[in-house]
Amino acid sequence: MPDGSATLTLSLHQAIHDIPVADWDLCAGGGNPFVSHAFLSALEDSGSCTPRTGWMPRHAVLRRADGGVVAVAPMYAKSHSYGEYVFDHGWAQALERTGTPYYPKLQVAVPFSPVPGPRLLRAPGSAIPVAALAQALEQACGSLDMSSVHVTFCTESEWAELGAAGWLQRIGMQFHWENQGYADFDGFLGALSSRKRKVLRRERRDANACGLTFHALSGSDITEGHWDAFYRFYQSTVDRKWGSAYLTRRFFSLLGERLGHQVVLMVAEQAGKPVAGALNLAGSEALYGRNWGCQGDWPFLHFELCYYRAIDWAIEHGLQRVEAGAQGRHKIQRGYLPKPTYSAHWIGHAGLRRAVAQFLVEERAGIQSEMAALAEESPFRRDGEA
Repeated sequence: MPDGSATLTLSLHQAIHDIPVADWDLCAGGGNPFVSHAFLSALEDSGSCTPRTGWMPRHAVLRRADGGVVAVAPMYAKSHSYGEYVFDHGWAQALERTGTPYYPKLQVAVPFSPVPGPRLLRAPGSAIPVAALAQALEQACGSLDMSSVHVTFCTESEWAELGAAGWLQRIGMQFHWENQGYADFDGFLGALSSRKRKVLRRERRDANACGLTFHALSGSDITEGHWDAFYRFYQSTVDRKWGSAYLTRRFFSLLGERLGHQVVLMVAEQAGKPVAGALNLAGSEALYGRNWGCQGDWPFLHFELCYYRAIDWAIEHGLQRVEAGAQGRHKIQRGYLPKPTYSAHWIGHAGLRRAVAQFLVEERAGIQSEMAALAEESPFRRDGEA
């Protein structure tokens, strides 16, 4: 495989620790913590992401003839489609009705994390195009006798280049808040219509009148006691929504140890005891909201801890946006507007590939229409509006 005059070789690795931290993080860069060696190793070392849980690491590394790493990708052989947030269960059922197995498949992703970011990670100065990486992944899929390769929550540029290389393109939708250079939360409120501004002020007033105290903790300020409490909150939320916890208790300790001040834990306490928490990770441009949980019932606490405190933190630290994840039309009225997410898919079976391609054309049109309709619900002032 050419990269200028060099010959590139692809190797697959069954543990992130098989790849030197310096090589991986040089390709990953420092902008998005979810593709860092620290985050991915915390998933594996904690037992959250292992063959036992159906996530079998097959991390891809592309090297020059001299052994130098030019690109990496977090990749897993999957025996199911859980923990991905880009749903392909219908595709699996369709293929299996033909007598052809859909699993195992290859997933280029960050497990349990519907967070957009780079997935095909290239070393600075590398001239290798996405198409070359795509070809290498297709060949790996064939050699491993797997049905397909899926690159989920990738960047728009990766999505476009993979589409140009013949991969199927899919879009989704999330809700993000964007910082328009606000000096503080009141500056953000000033950009809203009068009616919406009053609603948010009332919600914050009521949430902060409940007798709770709030803290934004990072680094060594997060103790094992905080993680014990947060894991209880996480389990409680999982029990209500999904019924199966992906992340182990040890994952959170390793996350705090390895990512330090990039971990931002919003905690609400009552009489010094944690009663709710929201876990975020900070990148170079965004604060990423991940998990939340609560033991008790207080008005508007979810909005305060997950959305408003995140906005406060992002403004204070000069970040460009807060990404609050998928689902939740209610986020729009809190300033989080719909944004597209991207994934690309290579399917070996010609019949399924044709059927999925047609489905995606219709799905994209539906999502684009839905996003346009939701954008009309924006709480921000329009020209001439108070």
